[in-house]
Amino acid sequence: MPSADTEASTVTRPGASTAATLRPGEPGYRRANMALFAAGLATFALLYSTQALLPALSAGLSLSPAQASLTVSATTAALALALLPVSALSERYGRTAVMTASVFSASALALVIPFAPDLTTLVVLRAVQGVALAGLPATAMAYLGEEIHPKAVASAIGLYVAGNSIGGMSSRVLTGAVAQAFGWRAALLAAGLMALLCAVAFRLLIPTARNFRPGPVNPAALRRTVTGHLGTPLLRRLYLIGLLFMAVFGAVYNVLGYRLADEPFGLSQTAIGLIFLVYLVGTGASAASGVLHARLGRRGALYVAVVLAGGGLLLSLADSLAAVLTGLVLITAGFFTGHAIASGAVSRTATTGRAQAAALYLTAYYIGNSLGGTFGASAFHAAGWDGTVALCLGAVLGVAGITVYATRRAATARRRTVPAGRPA
Repeated sequence: MPSADTEASTVTRPGASTAATLRPGEPGYRRANMALFAAGLATFALLYSTQALLPALSAGLSLSPAQASLTVSATTAALALALLPVSALSERYGRTAVMTASVFSASALALVIPFAPDLTTLVVLRAVQGVALAGLPATAMAYLGEEIHPKAVASAIGLYVAGNSIGGMSSRVLTGAVAQAFGWRAALLAAGLMALLCAVAFRLLIPTARNFRPGPVNPAALRRTVTGHLGTPLLRRLYLIGLLFMAVFGAVYNVLGYRLADEPFGLSQTAIGLIFLVYLVGTGASAASGVLHARLGRRGALYVAVVLAGGGLLLSLADSLAAVLTGLVLITAGFFTGHAIASGAVSRTATTGRAQAAALYLTAYYIGNSLGGTFGASAFHAAGWDGTVALCLGAVLGVAGITVYATRRAATARRRTVPAGRPA
């Protein structure tokens, strides 16, 4: 592991030279990016397929906002718990095999979920789907870290996260429109069919791994790897940043539909679904995060993400649809920028056990989503949108505090390395 004091971020690939990695401009590089883009799209389309439908679920099954939000929180919580053991399987059976099994099994479950007769069945099936999806996120990051040239890893991960944002957007827009015409069950079925098409595209496009070296699934070795990652201060900070950013995102998007359906907005289900076109901002922010990182560094990019998200939250307090939408644009840009920067830093920081390092980040990330979605809905029930925003601002301030601490720590480390008599 790199020293926490130096904040190193170089990637070393034991057993593989950079000559064997995919570089921008090569056909294999484009195919890998397209394949992982499709996988990311399917992951988020399925993971959040019920989020835009929460008001419809509440009406159709007589549920409170907190009860309906369980259809999102159960999936993300199950995914978080399954990430480490499933990512360990990828060390034995290969990144491509695990990702393929994951995306196809999750898509198959998506075709069954619309027929759930009650909330309990729906939540259980959604939790199982979360376990199935666990084979994609961390394994995808490990695949990119191994197969893509080090100088292009940040951009490749940014494009993968962009696929996540388009998946989340398209699923919400699609389900909102279909639910308005045919009901929430038909909407979930449409999301499942879209994910299945993405799964097929992924399998046809993904290049064969050239740098993967299989190893045994060893619980003791896994425990040592996880302990090593958790013992690295930089990785711990990145994990916490991912948790806090995702708590904001989960709270805002779980509650948003209820707020826009109420007065003074009174939007229809289709209109609420269209609001998620804001995800296009996340797509652009994720893809541009590599440029932002190159110009400002990791911490500078995180400060930008904090300012965007915090400013958007404050703006969303106004009872004006234009202000709420502008605030949502800023929140979304801040979240996806922060997520792309933090997740890319995890991939570059971990020199061994990359799948487990990514799995730990995503475990924290999806725990943040579950906590944010649940507590955000509870805050909305208790104090309205103001309560949800107050909760989210606390999380954003937490990210700011962590980044300030890291900045001061790095400055102290630089001063210690300046030779005596030379200006710092």
